[in-house]
Amino acid sequence: MNYLTQKQFPRRAFLRGAGATLALPFLDAMVPAGRSRAMAATTDKTRLICIEEVHGLAGCNTQFGAPKHLFAPETTGRDFTLVPDNPLSTLSAYRDHMTIVSNTDVRNAEAFTLPEIGGDHFRSSAVFLTQSHPKQTQGSDLYAGTSLDQLYAKRAGQTTPLPSMQFCIENLDQAGGCTYNYSCAYTDSISWASPSEPLPMIRDPRIAFDMLFGSGNTPEERASRRDTRSSILDWIGGEVERVRRQLGAGDRQRIDKYMDNVREIERRIQAVEVHNRSGEARALPDAPAGVPDSFSEHMKLLFDLQVLALQTDMTRVITFKIGRDSQNRVFPDSGSNQPFHPASHHGNREDRVMEFNKICKYRVSQVAYLLEKMKTTMDGDASLLDKSMVIWGSPMADPNIHNHRRCPLALFGHANGALKGGVHLKAEDGTPMANVMLSLLNKLGLDDMKTFGDSTGAFAL
Repeated sequence: MNYLTQKQFPRRAFLRGAGATLALPFLDAMVPAGRSRAMAATTDKTRLICIEEVHGLAGCNTQFGAPKHLFAPETTGRDFTLVPDNPLSTLSAYRDHMTIVSNTDVRNAEAFTLPEIGGDHFRSSAVFLTQSHPKQTQGSDLYAGTSLDQLYAKRAGQTTPLPSMQFCIENLDQAGGCTYNYSCAYTDSISWASPSEPLPMIRDPRIAFDMLFGSGNTPEERASRRDTRSSILDWIGGEVERVRRQLGAGDRQRIDKYMDNVREIERRIQAVEVHNRSGEARALPDAPAGVPDSFSEHMKLLFDLQVLALQTDMTRVITFKIGRDSQNRVFPDSGSNQPFHPASHHGNREDRVMEFNKICKYRVSQVAYLLEKMKTTMDGDASLLDKSMVIWGSPMADPNIHNHRRCPLALFGHANGALKGGVHLKAEDGTPMANVMLSLLNKLGLDDMKTFGDSTGAFAL
């Protein structure tokens, strides 16, 4: 079935071949007659990416991290300074798209009853985007809240092929019960379609690629194509050429750049799979073949796939869990040889706070790749970064004491004009992070929402 048979292409247009489907990015040919690209862009839905960092930040330690401004800058407003040791300094090139919100609390991640004490790592992730207190259980009677991303997906994602996509970096396939009588479902997902329905997350770039491009109708067909190492673009080559002949010069350049990008991402996934199936020892021996052993390369591949998904309007809502609580992974590229979880329990010693900060700075720096891709990916007359809202934060503050007060939160993008960027906002003491989340939901068009989680009112952004 071919959807490209009219002079004006639909916004969601596909090229189809034998078992492959390729959605197209925004083209001039998709603008209705009599309307400018700018006018067409005014009807765009804001894209949303939510990124959870686990274990908080060294900058949330009140004795050494906060006085060194390792998260919250010293001054508020637009004249704030990011010191070199601040992890956000690695994103300073995107300052105009950055909104730092400091001094907000995630109290629903705290223990409410005696049996819950000590279980912070195993309920925190479920709180991040729901701002609701999870029910302590290892059974099927899960209960948290509907997450921000899914509330938005119900409004903005029902007309896209994928209402939302959920990604993760670490192994989250741990069914059953975790520690402190919490189901692993609370630890393994940040997206909740309902208070009792956590959504699975994608770790393997190959799975995400096949979801986006329908690379084969059956598992056997997909395996056969991988064995021949052919590209999905080989399956739709004739369609590509037929469509190019119908486009103007500008659109042809956009198509060519997009196809090159798809092919390069596919090539990188194939290279990872070949290496990981070679029999050489792996740093992540239990990971699927499509998962790079390198944290940075894994992040980049998943970020590339996320940008493709947004660029082609396959989805408008993405969540990304970039760690798992209590993990002991080592990040050599950070300059520290300490495992993540033990390093986060720094004992309130200045030298160990700074050692943990090395890991924090490295992990935050990975987001620069996403922001650059979004800034340089045009969607009509504006970049994806201008049209998107990226929420980055943690439901934990100082991990040394499992504290959930004064948690880190930063926003990126202009959200189609809803966020101005270039500002540090400090909340009044005792302000729930849910207040900021409520304001963001309102800015995403959910104006009828007056409360969210434990919010006490909207936060002025």
